Amino acid sequence: MRKPFFLSVIGLILLTLSGFVTPPQGYQVGDKAMLFKLKNVDGKMVALGDASATKGYIVVFTCNTCPVAQAYENRMMALNHQYAAKGYPVIAINANDGTLSPGDSFDEMKKRSASKGYAFPYLLDETQEVAKTYGARSTPTVYVVKRTGSDFIVSYIGAIDNNRDNPSEAGEKYVQKAVDALLAGKPVETPTVKAIGCGIRWKQA
Repeated sequence: MRKPFFLSVIGLILLTLSGFVTPPQGYQVGDKAMLFKLKNVDGKMVALGDASATKGYIVVFTCNTCPVAQAYENRMMALNHQYAAKGYPVIAINANDGTLSPGDSFDEMKKRSASKGYAFPYLLDETQEVAKTYGARSTPTVYVVKRTGSDFIVSYIGAIDNNRDNPSEAGEKYVQKAVDALLAGKPVETPTVKAIGCGIRWKQA
């Protein structure tokens, strides 16, 4: 009697997964990051490396609608407040397909940025090329990149910390420790940590 229900559940899962495209492997720590240029919520184009005084960037693949991304939103803002003046500003990127996820449309991104008072760029990866090149699969996922000459080298990939629900109880602040190490001229102790969040809503093939 339960077999039809089980098959229906499996079918629903497969239907859901069919709307997603698996991105390529993406970057590993030590790789050179692409110098992307994407549209910001103010309508202007922003490129990685625009600010020559930066020592690097905290690149965060995030979105409006994912509960995990929402839980980390204030921490993302705090990272920018803490490190932008030290040479590591935040760049937030939304790669979700706005057709599949209307809450992540460009208009909704503009509203979110304004309501939260983002002091950093919030960019639309409309073609999803940047997310696929980096290898981002979920939101939020962080890539800390360090300026080396005219290049940017990936120095950390993963989660912001190890406690989604309560930042005060996060025993491992991965991004903070990574940027502190880079500023001190030291190697990043934990360069990769699995990012837990919502899958990026890829355009349907």
